[in-house]
Amino acid sequence: MSVKSSISLTEQQDAFARSLVDNGRYSSLSSVLQQGLELLRQKTEAETAEAEALRELLHRRLNGPTLSDDAMARAVDDMIERKRRATRVDP
Repeated sequence: MSVKSSISLTEQQDAFARSLVDNGRYSSLSSVLQQGLELLRQKTEAETAEAEALRELLHRRLNGPTLSDDAMARAVDDMIERKRRATRVDP
């Protein structure tokens, strides 16, 4: 279904859109604007999904298990030692 709408563009936007039509990339100005809106919709949906994933990660991190300072220090020391052994680096 198609909906007619009146919009305003800057001269630069109009020139760019018309150049896309003139160069054969799009069949009409309407097609250019439809493609631009579709890309904006996809970007908005991706940003929304990313923000939700980050919120979920933060929630899990804030409410998940925690380590004491000593346990974290031991875990870091163990990780460093494993990396040293794997790369054969002397302390």
